[in-house]
Amino acid sequence: MGLSTHVLDTMHGCPAAGMGVSLYATTGGKAELLQRLHLNADGRNPSGPLLDNTTLRVGTYRLVFDVKGYFAARNVPLPEPSFLDQVSLDFGVADVSQHYHVPLLVSPWSYSTYRGS
Repeated sequence: MGLSTHVLDTMHGCPAAGMGVSLYATTGGKAELLQRLHLNADGRNPSGPLLDNTTLRVGTYRLVFDVKGYFAARNVPLPEPSFLDQVSLDFGVADVSQHYHVPLLVSPWSYSTYRGS
């Protein structure tokens, strides 16, 4: 259980290995950085869940994905400014006994997310 993420690069049809991700707890418009990481070869946190059952709390969170940095590192030609830079996903956790999985499907021009299992 806890909180996890997984990022897939839909332009290349592969996991977004190396993408930078930041996790924040948010309260009343303020964001507290909880951790920064780079995704592993499978597009996931190399340390497992972002937050496990003991650290996940009821409340609101923000995941920030460095989309521009990832595609620039893959030598994808991007306009300046790029269409997508940082993709921020704000979401709420209402029941810490459940697993919250926040996947991101991304290209330099689009993204999609959902609550996974």
